[in-house]
Amino acid sequence: MSKRQRYVAWSVAGAAVLVGGALTAEAATTSTSRPAAKVYSGRAFDTCTAPSLSTMTAWKASNFYGAAAVYVGGTNRGCTQKELTSSWVTKVSAAGWKLIPLYVGAQPPCQTSSNTERISATNAASLGTTDGTDAVAKASGLGMKAGSAVYLDMEAYDITNTSCVNSVLTYIHAWNKAVKAKNYYAGFYGFKSTSAAAVVNDTDRTNLPDAVWYAYYDKVNTTTTDWPYKATWWVHHQRGHQYLVNSKETHGGVPLTVDRSAWDAPVAVVAG
Repeated sequence: MSKRQRYVAWSVAGAAVLVGGALTAEAATTSTSRPAAKVYSGRAFDTCTAPSLSTMTAWKASNFYGAAAVYVGGTNRGCTQKELTSSWVTKVSAAGWKLIPLYVGAQPPCQTSSNTERISATNAASLGTTDGTDAVAKASGLGMKAGSAVYLDMEAYDITNTSCVNSVLTYIHAWNKAVKAKNYYAGFYGFKSTSAAAVVNDTDRTNLPDAVWYAYYDKVNTTTTDWPYKATWWVHHQRGHQYLVNSKETHGGVPLTVDRSAWDAPVAVVAG
């Protein structure tokens, strides 16, 4: 897959807006003034802690990856981020990196984990709004301006649990709406058969994610041939595919363990 950058405008058409590859009646809840999305197509990586500037410089020289995901915030963010500052964002962007902001918000009530912030039936809508607003604030504080995409990280959970799914979807819809209201793009990261499947197949087609990043570890660098959902959904440069995890790699003489993704979706727009 070639590394190239595109600018794509997703706009309201009459009473509908393009989401998930189909026109859906959600114009009333979707911003009409967002800047055009900045889209990157190529390989991306993510790792828990943002690498040092020297590592990013060495890895960029190899030209294997063109984008990196960074955890910008969320109560359940698991790693310290001493490198991740507005200065770091400016410098790595100037060096040619595209950045993918990730936000680890509240997690499902039926999930087995030690996450401290949990969704419930009573707090789902309000917490989604609060976290979505915070996600934008965190990204903005790092110099990622309106028109940037921010991705909500929702880990795997039991989607046969109807009450749990309903609470999670309520939270996600509220999170998306809050992000879009600030003129950012609302992305979603989840697992192919659980957290992502629940969102993609949601019967409520309003305030869906603008882009879907699905975890499916088949080791295939594609966002098309193994797309596990309806072929006409999220087709307008709206997909990421995490296809390999815990990959020990060396680029520019510097070793690092990362997860790999194929990418064809919006990224951050960096002020500068």
